[in-house]
Amino acid sequence: MMKLPDSLMNSLTNANGFNREAFEAVHTSGEQITSIRINPNKIKDNAVLPFTIDTLPPVPWTTNGYYLPERPSFTFDPLFHAGTYYVQEASSMFVEQALRQTTDLSQPLKVLDLCAAPGGKSTHLQSLISPHSLLVSNEVIRSRANILKDNIIKWGADNVVITNNDPAHFKPLTGYFDVILVDAPCSGSGLFRRDEEAIAEWSEDNVNLCCQRQQRILADIWPCLKEGGILIYSTCSFSQKEDEDIVQWMVEEYNALVKPLTLQAEWGIVAGENGYRFWPDQVKGEGFFLACLQKQTPEAEVAIKTKRKTESPAKSQLTGIQQWLAPAAAQQFIVHEQTVYAWSGMLLTQGSFLLDKLKVIYSGTKLGELMRDKLIPDHALAMNPALQGKIQSADLDHDDAIAFLQRKDIKQLPATKGWQLAAYKGHALGWMNVFPNRINNYYPKELRILKDSL
Repeated sequence: MMKLPDSLMNSLTNANGFNREAFEAVHTSGEQITSIRINPNKIKDNAVLPFTIDTLPPVPWTTNGYYLPERPSFTFDPLFHAGTYYVQEASSMFVEQALRQTTDLSQPLKVLDLCAAPGGKSTHLQSLISPHSLLVSNEVIRSRANILKDNIIKWGADNVVITNNDPAHFKPLTGYFDVILVDAPCSGSGLFRRDEEAIAEWSEDNVNLCCQRQQRILADIWPCLKEGGILIYSTCSFSQKEDEDIVQWMVEEYNALVKPLTLQAEWGIVAGENGYRFWPDQVKGEGFFLACLQKQTPEAEVAIKTKRKTESPAKSQLTGIQQWLAPAAAQQFIVHEQTVYAWSGMLLTQGSFLLDKLKVIYSGTKLGELMRDKLIPDHALAMNPALQGKIQSADLDHDDAIAFLQRKDIKQLPATKGWQLAAYKGHALGWMNVFPNRINNYYPKELRILKDSL
């Protein structure tokens, strides 16, 4: 039986909306909630999903979120690997309301997701902003930044820059961002129901350490927000010290303005003066806290200058690239050490500047490697629906799709030879080069399915 820390329970006595009996009951119920968010970049027809969307209850505070009746094996669903949906905790999808209700999403925006790995909120933000906007998705821990990169690539986005920086490294970018999301590292009490091991790691000392870290992160990043810009602050902690108290500190220290959001009563979200609480006994989701803060003080905006020169493909190389796709009107090809990237949207004007200021590990869409002026296509090109153009593809059945994702032999060789996409129900999984009696499987080794079966 789950035993919640007494010190946590006692500290929540005066928390807005706290009902101890109901809170304890939901944590001992054994209930597990699974929710997904559909990728609007890839899904136009619900029929291709493994779920009948029309029969699933929607997550009420988001556009493309749904609850599943049980948790399936996502590992053995090819459409999961194709990036047609993301498995994301329902409460955290409330970030959509924070963005929609405070920001004009029709405008070209510069958005920062500061603590972004593994990528749930970044993929969500990317689905909401316009194609002409720019998302900087950052993670300080390099191993987690690589996971973030993989998930962004799978999502098929080309207006994202992935960085691997400490919050302090952003200080030169004063007044640069229209929106900053800080999903802050926290003590994690909001996830006790999903991860019982987190209970053993929780302590009041850890809460205090997290508070100090949260204040440092916010102090470092606040100058990067332009006047009138919005900072969305969230945690998966129930502790007031990490939630309402941090918001109050921002109000007093930086004259931040708390922006109210409109809620529907049936959502079950508890509104307070300094933010919104998700109690798992009152919402269908895990513990979560969110507040929106607007910057009221003037901030000098950094001048967009760069000495870096980006290299475009030579004419002979461009022919090799255009074999795969025709350049869009608002798209630029960049060559770096024989690797070709496509930049579009705001990256055309901001990309070189960000390369100067931050540790960028990925930007735009990596198209592939040039070998003797011919392009060897990259996995990211396969994942981006906007860049696939008229590329030949072979639709595999489920067994062959799984075999392809395991980097094993498939049973039925495609009739067409040469480079082509391996696909499942019309959605690209990766590249293969087909020969008369075999295929070369170019699915990335680090992403392959390691299990043989359920």
